[in-house]
Amino acid sequence: MRTSGPGDEKDPSTHGTTLSRLSGSAGEVVQARDIRGGIHFHPTTERPYLIPQQLPGNVRGFIDRVDELEQLDATLAPDSGASVVVIAGTAGVGKTALILHWAHQHRALFPGGQLYVSLRGYDPGDPVHPMAALERFLAALGVMPGAMPAELEARAGMYRSLLAERRVLVVLDNAATVGQVRPLLPGSEDCLVLVSSRSRLSGLVARDGAQRVVLTVLPEPEAIALVRTTAAGYRMPDQEEQIAELARLCGRLPLALRIAAERAAARPHMPLASLIQDLRDESSLWDALSSEDAEEADGVRTVFAWSYRALPTAPARLFRLLGVHPGSEFSTQAVAALADQSVTEARRLLDVLYGAYVIEQTGPDRYQFHDLLRAYASDQAAQHEDAAHRQAALQRVCTWYLHTLHAATAVLNLGGDLNLTPSSSPPTAPQDFSDPAFAMTWIDAETDNLIASARSAMAGGLDTLAWQTLTLLRRPYTVRHPVDDWSVLGEQALAAAQRAGDPVGQIAALVGLGINHRLAQQLDTAVDCHRRALLIENTDPRTDMLRRNPLGLALIRTRQFDAAREVFEQVLTSARQAQDPFWAVAALGNLAETYCDAGDLEQADARITEAFACMPQDYPPDTRAEWLHNQAAIHRERGRTAEAEDAIAQALTIIRGTDLLMEGYLENEHGRILLAADRPGQALEALAHAASIHRRTGTRNREAQALDTTGLAYQMLNMPDEARKFHRQAATIHHDLRDNWNHALALTHLADALDSIGENNQARHFRTEALNLIPAYNDLRAIELRQQLARAVHDPDT
Repeated sequence: MRTSGPGDEKDPSTHGTTLSRLSGSAGEVVQARDIRGGIHFHPTTERPYLIPQQLPGNVRGFIDRVDELEQLDATLAPDSGASVVVIAGTAGVGKTALILHWAHQHRALFPGGQLYVSLRGYDPGDPVHPMAALERFLAALGVMPGAMPAELEARAGMYRSLLAERRVLVVLDNAATVGQVRPLLPGSEDCLVLVSSRSRLSGLVARDGAQRVVLTVLPEPEAIALVRTTAAGYRMPDQEEQIAELARLCGRLPLALRIAAERAAARPHMPLASLIQDLRDESSLWDALSSEDAEEADGVRTVFAWSYRALPTAPARLFRLLGVHPGSEFSTQAVAALADQSVTEARRLLDVLYGAYVIEQTGPDRYQFHDLLRAYASDQAAQHEDAAHRQAALQRVCTWYLHTLHAATAVLNLGGDLNLTPSSSPPTAPQDFSDPAFAMTWIDAETDNLIASARSAMAGGLDTLAWQTLTLLRRPYTVRHPVDDWSVLGEQALAAAQRAGDPVGQIAALVGLGINHRLAQQLDTAVDCHRRALLIENTDPRTDMLRRNPLGLALIRTRQFDAAREVFEQVLTSARQAQDPFWAVAALGNLAETYCDAGDLEQADARITEAFACMPQDYPPDTRAEWLHNQAAIHRERGRTAEAEDAIAQALTIIRGTDLLMEGYLENEHGRILLAADRPGQALEALAHAASIHRRTGTRNREAQALDTTGLAYQMLNMPDEARKFHRQAATIHHDLRDNWNHALALTHLADALDSIGENNQARHFRTEALNLIPAYNDLRAIELRQQLARAVHDPDT
């Protein structure tokens, strides 16, 4: 197998790891042991039909906006022509509350589910890019990471295709620009998109036919009702004139009104007139510090300041420190680390802030800021916490995120290429993980915070924390995201390690970048990264093996077999000197594959036999299955089909029901062995299973190989029309992946099928195309294929 050594993903054409453990059949088996009539295994692009339910919880204390709700209701009419609605209004006016209140009332009308994303268009941090939003939506719709296109237009096209036959509600909250929104619009008129923005987004109205609902400040009666509802049960009824004055000072904005009303509720015996006077004094101070424009926003900030100054000392300090937190969402445990407190005390203080409406609760022990309040908290931290205290808080929370990530990846066996142990000690105990599923759930929930933590650490001069966080995040990140998405983060990890002057960090970053470039079929760039890693001074044998092994794997993919053999021989020498049997077996297994791919079957057989001879009894079963796969392939190539079947059966027994990705890879080889044994009907069963697995897991390179081998099975069954369909589809996928060698093989097989039905000119065209794809390869197999193609192109009768 191409990536069998420790410290690397299992296969270059997959984006997963041993984490992907599922059981059950793929459900696409062809019953074809006895071939008497037509057999039809038609590949499909179907994916699991998931119904996303992404709406956040409904808002508390919503006061009816009757007119606006009626406008939204009108979009449901069959003749409304509305598929996109922009809810526009100033900050704090209640856009999100309106959308969520309406959406929860009408969710049953959208049987295809609800998609929700906060685009964070006005957040102090980076806004959410459409690529990232589409990634979240596609994952919610059942698309595996490896199946997501790397380009924005293609990803948007897949999204539109998946929603074409569904009635889905899409909520795009807090958008800043039309450019953030347009790629997220479904093409289907059956879907409804609700967009909230402080901008009027005129481009959506003009070009995309969006309707607009403008949300203004609350009318006075509704503002008064909101205050009364929030304070109900806590105070004696206040005079309506005083409540109206309070509402005016709050700009009649729901966010400010809730904060002010909560403060009144928390002081049941203080006359409302006294609270109003406090707010007037705060307003006067704020007016002296603010410009005359943005009056409504200034009104909100006045209420923030008024409410913040009324907080007790400990909650007020925590509010300030939350302005240092890298992301807008945070858990109780992270807050405890940030503030250097116990989890119990952090939870108590967060309850105070939640009760004062200055943070929102999004789940058990999980909270977030409104973007205005986050900006205000950051401003208060800058004004009232000295630089040393801010830096210490940042270091504490970034260290906590790093150690908790380390604990999660250890449980998942995704600890990174160097089995990295963070050098710093966490001030607060990291999250405890006993369940791998919980560990992956935590990483999924915290990925944005982990990335923000690394970036904040870099900005704060904490480069060691930054590169270690990103190094540990790489493998779980590429399980859940397209591999191309890692490039920017990998470069940031490298830059941080370089600034820290840490050679191990630089090696780790370059190895990670190289692996991901190889997974993305950017092979020259991958080799360059690995060679750069070799130039960094290093005296640790294990680190040296870890950086050499993936270089050899990249060289196999570029068919530089002599160079790959040299690398693996160096790894083998180092392993024997270090008396490391695990690495010795890995080097021998990779050498066996290198010789096999290059066409030297005798040497391949000798190496894989040696690998099994020195394999310790406690060798990991899943890695043993990888070498059984290589052994089976070598047996098949040498005509020993019985031995090949035995080896692949052992491998499948180890893997089946535990590792879906590996199972699909083994079934590919199983199908080839059955073809070599002249049992094409049984081969179709194995290949159908393999193709289905690869489609589910997004491993397109392997799916294409299964489809191409399926075409060979149909050729053996004398069904060339069926065969060419599979070869053509395989060739298309390999072309898209820029895999020239497998593309050339699929085109060659397609040409053979076309010859069978008399389409010789078309066959010659495809052979010519295949010949042009492999001029640079000089291994035995490539030379043989090139000669075969050249003879067929120039002398088709031979």
